[in-house]
Amino acid sequence: MTGPRIAGGELNYAGIGATEGGPLPEGTEALVTQAYVGDGEAAYRRAVQGMLTWQLQKRAGLRVKAESDVVRPGTRVVSGFGVGPFRINAPCEVVWVRRPVPGGGPQSAGFGYGTLPGHPVRGEESFEISLDEQGRVLITVTAFGVPANWFYAAGSAVTARARRHITSRYLRSARELAAG
Repeated sequence: MTGPRIAGGELNYAGIGATEGGPLPEGTEALVTQAYVGDGEAAYRRAVQGMLTWQLQKRAGLRVKAESDVVRPGTRVVSGFGVGPFRINAPCEVVWVRRPVPGGGPQSAGFGYGTLPGHPVRGEESFEISLDEQGRVLITVTAFGVPANWFYAAGSAVTARARRHITSRYLRSARELAAG
């Protein structure tokens, strides 16, 4: 990466890349959510294109600042959510990317990013869009982590509710992308 980084520090958790092939690290909270988002190769390609250009996060209501307009390994991104003084910035680095392949048939594409210092969690989250044998398009969101500090650990019920809320927004965003 040339130029200044938008977030400093190094990946700060065990199990880097585990959302791509597992197993997820023991001792972490894990969440795997899968949902139907559409049908057919065209819907799959639209959803993947949006996912790999940060539209999944942006349409979910996050403020996204990334070092690249396209998801690439090593790219750093800071997602912001909340309002005013209650805005939380969540710096991450892309740790793996799988791009779609030409032609039809069952396949999947996705990426995972891991947390950097300043994120409220230490862990990883991934997004995978798949096209199955019946032509159904599915999204799978996989996340694992632990609170980054005592403050976030003390608010674990609020953090869990926020995680469920943003995941539901990712699912809605994927449906919108697939629909065009």
